[in-house]
Amino acid sequence: MPARRVCATATAVVALLFAVLLSLAVGARPIAPSAVFDALLHGGTSDAAQVVRELRLPRTLIGLMVGAALAVAGTVLQGLTRNPIADPGILGISQGASVGVVLAIAFAGVHTLTGYVWFAFTGAALASVAVYAIASSGRGGATPVKLALGGAAINALLVSVTMAVLTTKAAALDEFRFWQVGSIGGREAEVAAQIWPFLLLGTVLVVSVARGLDALALGDDVAKGLGQRVATVRIVGGVGATVLTGAGVAAAGPIAFIGLAVPHIARAVVGTDHRWVLPMAALIGPVMLLASDVVGRVVFPPSEVPAGVMTALIGVPFLVALVRRKAVPA
Repeated sequence: MPARRVCATATAVVALLFAVLLSLAVGARPIAPSAVFDALLHGGTSDAAQVVRELRLPRTLIGLMVGAALAVAGTVLQGLTRNPIADPGILGISQGASVGVVLAIAFAGVHTLTGYVWFAFTGAALASVAVYAIASSGRGGATPVKLALGGAAINALLVSVTMAVLTTKAAALDEFRFWQVGSIGGREAEVAAQIWPFLLLGTVLVVSVARGLDALALGDDVAKGLGQRVATVRIVGGVGATVLTGAGVAAAGPIAFIGLAVPHIARAVVGTDHRWVLPMAALIGPVMLLASDVVGRVVFPPSEVPAGVMTALIGVPFLVALVRRKAVPA
């Protein structure tokens, strides 16, 4: 098993490097790999060098960061809730970020992606706190079922709030629609500079509870018997997942299915040990997002299909296959 895991990790690293190269080279204007490397290593003032450094490099960097953040967050949320379809969208965290952006556009006069980041992050954090508060109230504390139900309730409420604002503030609709569809195109390097500290913090938090996530998979009672503080694992892991989701969604919008599909792929490759699953998810997530973005650039030239649309097209068949595999005959 260790040899298989090392081989799988090496393969994922190679796939990630290839996805980065494709992201830098493929688009409305194809650029040869040699020109890409020349632009990155030696600069230059040619049109191709400027396209690579000023447009595609920030886009690729944000794709790397967002893909890893959403994949790791989804892995942690599935581990915390013991729910195979848990992800930031289903648990209401992404919708919290959406409400933050809607309010920023409609009432705070914010009209730039760099301005959206802080409002989206705040909305995601508040939604996460609300879900945990609902789930932890009453007898039994924050059980997996109560977390899922609390997330569904908060998600429905926030969708209603978003629609209410958009129907009363029609001028905000076009701006919000551009962000809501989910894309890594048109992002500046400043956005990456804003979110990387949060990604680092979130990663440290979730890695610190990797063993606890393994214990939770055996049930709360067994985890306590193994010496794990279940409440602490859930709080620290939940905060880490929220920070990662808030930063990722703030930068690129609510991109679907990365947080749902990637954890299952990672577990299929390296097993259920979260000390291996989390790094593998951090590698596969950017590969899926960058590949979806590249396909979206070339499928209907010269127009682009946003990455959020392409990941959904890829993720829906995956979700159907997951449901069929998990189905139990009556």
